[in-house]
Amino acid sequence: MAEENQAPPAAEQQNGAQGTQFPPQFFDCVNEYLELANKQSQKYGEKNISLAALFASARFNAHVFLANVKPIAAADERTAFLDYMSTMYRRMLNEHLDGMGEERGIDVGDSELAEEYKAAGVKVGRLKDAPAAANE
Repeated sequence: MAEENQAPPAAEQQNGAQGTQFPPQFFDCVNEYLELANKQSQKYGEKNISLAALFASARFNAHVFLANVKPIAAADERTAFLDYMSTMYRRMLNEHLDGMGEERGIDVGDSELAEEYKAAGVKVGRLKDAPAAANE
């Protein structure tokens, strides 16, 4: 599996500026999914597998929601669930664009998480080149 598609080493197993710790099993699972996605990408192409992964994730998360919500509350909780999942995905995508852009030396533009990074003292992407006063 390509190194850039593996989960980070133990020292880096935190969720961005929030500092959420993940257990090693979480990254084992992520790496298994990425390994399968990489294998399928070689056969079917990255864009096709990206769409398949999004479709499968949406289907599984809909299942998890319906399996855990009280049926009487499903309609009332639907919008909050959709908002939560959309916000979480957008955040994760931002974090990966920022991190992978940094690793690969690619300017991926201003991060939507720039203010959180500044508050946490994280300098990534364009924040690395910003004057010190702008980072405080």
